[in-house]
Amino acid sequence: MPAASTRTALTVLGTVGAVGAGAAIWGIGIERYLFTVRFHEVPVLPAGAAPIRVLHLSDAHMAPWQHRKQRWIAALAELQPDLIVNTGDNMGHDDGLRGLRAAFDPLRGIPGLFVHGSNDHASPSPRNPFKYFLGPSKAEPTWEPLDTQALDRYLTDELGWLDLNNRTGSVDAGGLRIGAFGVSDAHRGWDRLEVLPDLVAGLRASEPDVMLGVTHAPYRRVLDDFVDLGADAIFAGHTHGGQVRVPGFGALVANCDIPLKQARGLSEWTHLGHAVPLNVSAGLGHSIYAPVRFACRPEASLLTLIPRRGQQHP
Repeated sequence: MPAASTRTALTVLGTVGAVGAGAAIWGIGIERYLFTVRFHEVPVLPAGAAPIRVLHLSDAHMAPWQHRKQRWIAALAELQPDLIVNTGDNMGHDDGLRGLRAAFDPLRGIPGLFVHGSNDHASPSPRNPFKYFLGPSKAEPTWEPLDTQALDRYLTDELGWLDLNNRTGSVDAGGLRIGAFGVSDAHRGWDRLEVLPDLVAGLRASEPDVMLGVTHAPYRRVLDDFVDLGADAIFAGHTHGGQVRVPGFGALVANCDIPLKQARGLSEWTHLGHAVPLNVSAGLGHSIYAPVRFACRPEASLLTLIPRRGQQHP
């Protein structure tokens, strides 16, 4: 190879290497700490209803030493939400509950709903990130179980949040009766959609003002059934928004079968001609074995539910 060509090739390789190193430094050392709140208005309430503020939290993947993340979540209480929706994967370490207490304790007294992700049951493990390009990840043949019962006692008994894992229920929030139904982690096949129709029929008999569907993993089968069951809005997590996104393109993977363009943020899920607002949180954390986020800041969402168009509160 001529000397000039060699120099050009080395320059290109050096530039690519420098860009890659810079991206890694940004994603590992900076962006994963750039927590942000995304604000949305969602017109789903009946006429005459006053707006309510819903704080959507997901995928904290909490480890006890993650004090910066704990302080940031704790400060979300200043947003004065009327309702909290937690879409799972709270734990990122076998002592993660200690960190969750520091993060969630300021939210005591605020009504809440939650479902599980797999990392509410099992500790994370090292994975080859390139396998995510082959399709949704598989369950590990062996895993280290977490103390899910202790987590649930904290969420239900201490915080007063409603467990929606393959269940239904209702809470009072912001002067409204909120009906809700949910499933456990569909990514692991723990969803029992078949039990929901009868439960939701019973829930509707109590005449809630609005119905919310809650899932960890936004698989199409779950979203379709939630629309059929009459959800006015759907909340999900799991995708991490792709975790690493390409600017101008978006997510490369979602780790489920949702379209990549809907792997983060507020969109609409349409089934049989009926469109329902869907908020997929990009989440607050990451696995301790993949401490990076790029073009995908860790986030919480504050959704203000308002009356449907033409039915605004006076």
